[in-house]
Amino acid sequence: MASFSKKNATYSTTLLKSSSLPDTAPEIPKKKEIPEGLWEKCKKCDEIIFTKQKEEELCLCPKCGFHYQLSAERRIQLLTDEGSFRELDADLESVDTLKFTGVTSYVEKLEANKAKTGLKDAVICGDATLNGIPYALGVMDFRFLGASMGAVVGEKITRLIEHATANRLPLVIVTASGGARMYEGMISLMQMAKTSGALERHKEAGLLYIAILTHPTTAGVTASFASLGDIIMAEPEALIGFAGPRVIKDTTQAQLPEGFQTAEFLLKKGMIDRIVDRRKMREELALLLEYFVSGCKVKA
Repeated sequence: MASFSKKNATYSTTLLKSSSLPDTAPEIPKKKEIPEGLWEKCKKCDEIIFTKQKEEELCLCPKCGFHYQLSAERRIQLLTDEGSFRELDADLESVDTLKFTGVTSYVEKLEANKAKTGLKDAVICGDATLNGIPYALGVMDFRFLGASMGAVVGEKITRLIEHATANRLPLVIVTASGGARMYEGMISLMQMAKTSGALERHKEAGLLYIAILTHPTTAGVTASFASLGDIIMAEPEALIGFAGPRVIKDTTQAQLPEGFQTAEFLLKKGMIDRIVDRRKMREELALLLEYFVSGCKVKA
């Protein structure tokens, strides 16, 4: 019996040694970290898209064509001949006239947005050519405080209109805005009348004004120069309206139609003239300028 136990113990020790793990365990490969911002989910189709590919394609979803916001600089490149854009009133900057304070001051917000965007305010204005045709161009940039319209935005738009009128140039304004700039109070609301008055003088001079509405165009901008174009175009599915749906419903006590603030709905109701895909906007604008400004004759 003792002999059996001794043999069994020897067998167990041998088995243990043969099945034991090696002295150095193999290294487990580390999980590769994906850089932040490399991929994102499309807001419309929910597909995972490559962010760089989206940006290379004019900030459109490569799967469904959803139109993301485009910076003012890239919009200018899209709509002008290379090297032709000449900026006007580039040095105008907002000031804190009302000494607005809240969680952060207006001055702090302005400085933060300047650092984030590289812009001095929410609109870039100037003149340029497209296919050799000169015209005046203003482009709003939603990244800067939601492209809210304060004194500087209103002043730059007004000066651009007056520049176009004085030089007998057609005018194009690309809009995107969350509305009036609350940090400037009544001063921001005054910009609606100022820009509209300048456009009336431009119209009286017999000159063309084309408005291009992008997502989102709301509140005071919609209620002024965005709605006064001789031709009003919009990008697909752009949000266009004055107040939010809840405010309108509470005010009117009416059931609102589905999608009543989209470009598609407003096209049906006659507020805008045409919905144009961003990839075709340059060609569309060039055709309009050629037809209305250069006296292009349509062949029979």
